[in-house]
Amino acid sequence: MSMLVSSLLFIALLAVSVAHFLWSLGRTWPIRDEKLLAQTVVGFKDVERMPPRLASFALAVAILAAGILALALADHDAGGLGLTLLGLVPAAVFLARGIVGYTPWWAALTPEPNFRLNDARVYSPLCIALGLGFLTLVGLRLV
Repeated sequence: MSMLVSSLLFIALLAVSVAHFLWSLGRTWPIRDEKLLAQTVVGFKDVERMPPRLASFALAVAILAAGILALALADHDAGGLGLTLLGLVPAAVFLARGIVGYTPWWAALTPEPNFRLNDARVYSPLCIALGLGFLTLVGLRLV
C-alpha cells in the first residue's frame, strides 16, 4: 500500500515540479501569454508577470524533494523515526495550503477569476490530497 501511495504522490509532485522548472526557464507553458499564466497560477490582484525565475526554480527543487521523500517513506526499513517524522513537514505544508485555499482571506488575496476557479477545482484539492497522502505514509510507517 505504501508503494502505491508514494508512487501516486511522486507522479503528481513530479508533474508540478516540471511545470515550475519550465517557468523558471521563462517558459509560459501551458498558456502562451505570461500575464494570463500569472493570473491563472499566481492569482494575486493585478498580477502582470510571473514570479522571479529563481523562486520558480526553488519551488521546483522543493517539490521534487517532497516527491523523493514520498518514495523514501515507502521503504519501511530505511531512515528510522527521523525520516518518518520528516514526512510530517510536507503533510503540514500541503494541508495548510489546501485548507487556506478555501478561506475568505485567501480569496481576497487572490481574486483573479482564472485562479479562483482553478484553486477551488484543482490547486487546493490537490494540496489536501498530497497532505493526506503524506499523513498516510507516515501512519503506515508507524504501524
